[in-house]
Amino acid sequence: MLNQDQISYYHKTGYLSGIPILNEVDAGYYREQFDALEKKEGREKCQIGLQNRHFEERFIWELASNPKILDCIEALVGSHIMLLATHFFCKYGGGGEETKFVAWHQDVTYWGLEPPTTMTAWYAIDDSDVENGCMRCIPGSHIGGVREHGKSGIEGNLLSINQEVELSDAEEKKAVDFILKAGEISLHDGAIIHGSAPNRSNRRRCGLTLRFIPAHVRQVSINSVGKDWRPILMRGESKYISSVERAPFNGNGSS
Repeated sequence: MLNQDQISYYHKTGYLSGIPILNEVDAGYYREQFDALEKKEGREKCQIGLQNRHFEERFIWELASNPKILDCIEALVGSHIMLLATHFFCKYGGGGEETKFVAWHQDVTYWGLEPPTTMTAWYAIDDSDVENGCMRCIPGSHIGGVREHGKSGIEGNLLSINQEVELSDAEEKKAVDFILKAGEISLHDGAIIHGSAPNRSNRRRCGLTLRFIPAHVRQVSINSVGKDWRPILMRGESKYISSVERAPFNGNGSS
């Protein structure tokens, strides 16, 4: 899935974007599956409330265990991989909801992991662009380690505990937009500074974050929502196998 130039670029910048995973027909199928889940759960729940539903919803597990996605992860972090979590981020345009945004932050800040090494594959359920609030990152910001996070002073931050890292104007001018078609993914390092602006369109912008860790990473404290992670071994081996969940449904990412 990834060539050597892409691998080198990822390690230098902390991200890759626009990686095709599914064709238009298959991407449409997964959008329909999410549409049905959205209808059942309601829009408010779907904004940030659908976490770790891969244990309950087969279509989410199918995306999390997609071999093409796992091949990308393996190329960047090695052959021993665990799925840490899944989480939908859904921003709705219009109707007074256009204030919702994701503040600048680093994923690993409050995740309680040692070492704090993670990677996220952001799968586009819908087309994601500047108008509807696509994800953005500051290239190379993963290299400096974890920065101090404060609280956002702007209402509408979708992050779990309203966290935000402050950026200089010069840093913010370096921001890169992750423009994705449905069925594509972006990849980003858990320490890269990223966020997203409000959805100013009349279109939904839904993405599924697939959180991965190398199998030597373990949880040493509770995460930002006061819970333990439920990792699943996807490929290779883990010396913490006793604390790893079994794969839901039939088979796993290795099969």
